[in-house]
Parts: sequence; structure tokens; C-alpha cells
Amino acid sequence: MGVIPKVPAAEWISSATEWITDTFGFLFDFIKNDFGDFIEIFAEDWLMSIPTWLFILVVVVTAFFITGKKFGLAAFSLVGLWFISNQELWEELMNTFTLVIFASIISVIIGVPFGIWMSKSRIVETILTPILDFMQTMPAFVYLIPAVAFFSIGMVPGVFASVIFATPPTVRFTNLGIRQVSKELIEASDAFGTTGRQKLLKVQLPMAKKTIMAGINQTVMLALSMVVIASMIGAKGLGQTVITGLQRAEVGTGFVAGLGIVILAIIIDRFTQNLNTHKGENA
Repeated sequence: MGVIPKVPAAEWISSATEWITDTFGFLFDFIKNDFGDFIEIFAEDWLMSIPTWLFILVVVVTAFFITGKKFGLAAFSLVGLWFISNQELWEELMNTFTLVIFASIISVIIGVPFGIWMSKSRIVETILTPILDFMQTMPAFVYLIPAVAFFSIGMVPGVFASVIFATPPTVRFTNLGIRQVSKELIEASDAFGTTGRQKLLKVQLPMAKKTIMAGINQTVMLALSMVVIASMIGAKGLGQTVITGLQRAEVGTGFVAGLGIVILAIIIDRFTQNLNTHKGENA
């Protein structure tokens, strides 16, 4: 019995990547240059132009009101953000915040429509489910390879890799939330003669809001989890400081930057959770 030859999977993937890079190079260059410049302006000119004390004040006041005028999150935000500023990591925090915000927004813009599409078609759900499984189970480091191939290094490939890794929860939860809407409500809306668009916007999406927001929360957390990984391909922020601490064996530097990421993660997580509740009640 002859030996089965090795399938040249790596060569096929490399060839496909080269073809995509050559064919759509103009698009990647446009995204890298224009979108990359916008990210830089947003982080370095807009966010950094806001006085630190004012930024902290806005976050603290917002936290106070979205939690139903409770002091817990507001106090944590005050102390946490002050600590990051005190450690002279404010610029890094703003870069990290920028990466998370852009990756999350793009993921939601992509994820919600695909989730709606999945909820409307069993065929689409059958096709997209294994793709989403692949996206979630593939090691996050692997996404750095096409990101660098398409966009070189910097913030843009970091956002690109984060979007791929963070989009699936929004897609899945949107699909789940819409499918869980009561059949009685759907039948009642049909009885009143609503169009498909009206039924989606006025019945299904409002009823699925909590589930969709839970997916968005997970998307934001996954985008934040990519901060350190994205820093390996030039994305600025707290993750880059962690990597520097690791490379130089500076335990304190790396740990403090990591603590900054934890503080940001807790604040964002509590914000998104409370936005998903009524009148600031705890989820």
C-alpha cells in the first residue's frame, strides 16, 4: 500500500494569502493609511487633548448615574483611573481604549446584521455556525499572521485581528435573542399586519435587546483580551508595556500595566452590564 502524499495545505494557504494581498492591496493600503491615520488622530489628538481630570470626572459621573446613583462603580472608576494616571500610563490607556472601541464598534456593525440574517434562515445558520466555531476556537495568535500580511504592523492590524476574534459572540447572541422571542408575540404582530421590517425593529429586536447586549458585552471583553496579543504586531497601548516588561524581565512594569488592563476591563464590563439593565439595576 502506497504512502499517502502530504496535502500541501500550508502552500495553498500561502498562495491564497498572496493572491488576496496582491489583488486587494489597494484596499488594504487605503484602510491602513486612512483608517490608521484616523485612529492615530482619535487617540493622540482627541482623547489626549481631554484633560485627565475631566476624563475621569465624566467616567465617574456616568458610572454613578448608570448604576442607579450607587457609588460602587463610580468609586472604583475614580481610584482605578487615578492609579493609571499616577503610574504615568495614561497615554497607553488611551491607545488601548481606542483599540477596544474601534474593534468593538466594527464587530457590532458586522455581527448584528449577520445575527439577524442567521435568525431568519436555517440555511444561513447552518453555514455560519461552523465558521463562527472556527473563528472562536482558532488560537488568537494565528490571526496576527493575516493581519500582518494584509496591513503590515501597527494599530490597524491589531484592530483587524481583534475584530475577527471578537465578532462571533455578537452574531450568536443576536441570532439566539431573536429566535427566543415568543411565538405568540410574533403571531400577534402578524395579525396586526406588520411588515417584516416593522416586526424586526418594533418587536424582535426590542425583545431580544438583553440577549444582544450580553453578546456585545462579550465582544468588548474579547476585544480587550486581544490588547496584549495585538501589541506584538505594533499596536500601541498597555499591552505594549506588558510585552516590554516581559522582554526586559521588569516584573513591576509588566504587572502594573497588566493591572491597568484589568481596571479598564472591569470598568467597561460593568458599564456594558448596567447599560443592559433598567434604571441601573444590577444584572
